Amino acid sequence: MRNYDLEFLKRFSMIIGLLALVTLGLILLAIYLHRQLPPEISPTAARRTAERIHPVGAVYAGDTGAAAQAAAAAAAAAKAASQVAYGGTTDGAVIYQNLCGACHTTGVGQAPTLDRAQWNARIAQGTETMYRHAIEGFTGPDGGIMPPRGGNPSLTDEQVQVTVDWMLANLK
Repeated sequence: MRNYDLEFLKRFSMIIGLLALVTLGLILLAIYLHRQLPPEISPTAARRTAERIHPVGAVYAGDTGAAAQAAAAAAAAAKAASQVAYGGTTDGAVIYQNLCGACHTTGVGQAPTLDRAQWNARIAQGTETMYRHAIEGFTGPDGGIMPPRGGNPSLTDEQVQVTVDWMLANLK
């Protein structure tokens, strides 16, 4: 090897070494700067995490628990009362067509249809009993089932009563 070849290799090695040191310095600077920035949290990721770890239920114990249960029941009742079915209508025909007719037209669950012969025994018990059975629900001795409020808990007592009255007035 000649002298100028050795001189070239020496200088070339020094330049490569210097560039390697500069590259390493830039990498270390980038790591330092990256650690100084606060991590960004996506709002959707934070919401998904909150939904995933929220409590499923609560434990009610002692007097405090009983009070909390009573408050929860009162809040649920108030919410149900604020959502009156069918816009609060007291037209028995509308309620019958939208809810009651599903069973009382076809006899599902041994529900009596609007045939007077199927209602004679019920009429003999009185309208107050029929109102109570329609509001609270009833399971007959023959296996017939009347769900409370016809299966719609947002019906008011008055709506149930006018619907029972409409059904009685329209028996055939």
